[in-house]
Formats: sequence, structure tokens, C-alpha cells
Amino acid sequence: MSVLSDTTIIKYVQQFNMISPFMEAQVKRNANNDGIISYGLSSYGYDARVADEFKIFTNINSSIVDPKNFDNASFVNKTSDVCIIPPNSFVLARTVEYFKIPQDIIVICLGKSTYARCGIIVNVTPLEPGWEGHVTLEFSNTTPLPAKIYANEGACQFLFLKGDEVCATSYADRSGKYMKQTGITLPKT
Repeated sequence: MSVLSDTTIIKYVQQFNMISPFMEAQVKRNANNDGIISYGLSSYGYDARVADEFKIFTNINSSIVDPKNFDNASFVNKTSDVCIIPPNSFVLARTVEYFKIPQDIIVICLGKSTYARCGIIVNVTPLEPGWEGHVTLEFSNTTPLPAKIYANEGACQFLFLKGDEVCATSYADRSGKYMKQTGITLPKT
């Protein structure tokens, strides 16, 4: 198994439309020339952006967090250029980019160091071979203070690992429950 380089990622994007929209270089400044949390192609990965849609976790309804029966009322929906995560809480969001993972690739996600150094952890499960959709992101605020997330800026880095051969059964073959998800997708059973 090997990690795809920037050159190979470009080839996969051209051949399979693996990432859309795709930035072929790191973007570090916005249109006003202000510094931003970078996104785009890196040496051995792709830094994806967080969209401006957020689901902020709240305990106002005193629900139990149950992955088999998740209560949508546990979230406050917000569309904004920034999102404030309450202390010791979390927010769900999604990537700007839509991913189509080829059958010989598995993708691992790691948080951006800029957020990690502020106590903000990004969690994403692996993107399996044959999966496609917007990636649902979870940002956990591990601090006792409110924390800020910036929409349309870098959120996490995806590393693309090439298998030694094409898998026998892909996520699409299994009709996975999160296939072709758009928007922020809550837990499904």
C-alpha cells in the first residue's frame, strides 16, 4: 500500500473526477489577500474545506445521544461564514468538495494543525473504495471556551492510500447507507 503523491492525485482527479471542485495548489489567501486556513493539493494529500452549513450540538432538549435513534432536535442549524462551537461540545459540518473514491483507493482524514493547536479536533471515518459524496465532518471543541470554525477554509487533510489490488467488494457494491450523501448527514442504522 502506498500514499498517493500530488502528481498521482491530479491523475486520479482527471481520470475519475475524484475531488470536485479541485484546487491544484495550496490556497493560503482569500480574494482580499487576507491569510486563511489553507486548502487544496499538498505534497501527499488534499486539504478540504468546510462548507458554510453547520449543525451545532445542544442539550436544550435533554435528549440521550443514541446512534441508533439520533434525535435531529439535538442540533441547531446554522448557515454562516463562521461557526462558534460551545465549550466541550461539537458541530457537524460537511466538505465543500464532493469525493468519488476509486475502487483501489482508501482515504484517511487528519485534522489541520491550526485547529488542533487550538483544541479543536476533526473526526472523519475512512472514505472507502467506491464511496462518493460530501464528507460529513465532526469538529469537537475540547476546551472550556467557545471555539471558532471558518467556512470555506481548510478543515482537514485527506491522505489517499492505494491498495495492492482492486478490492473484491466496494462500498458501492455493498450499497452502503452513506453512499452519495449530500449536505450534513446524521447517523443512520
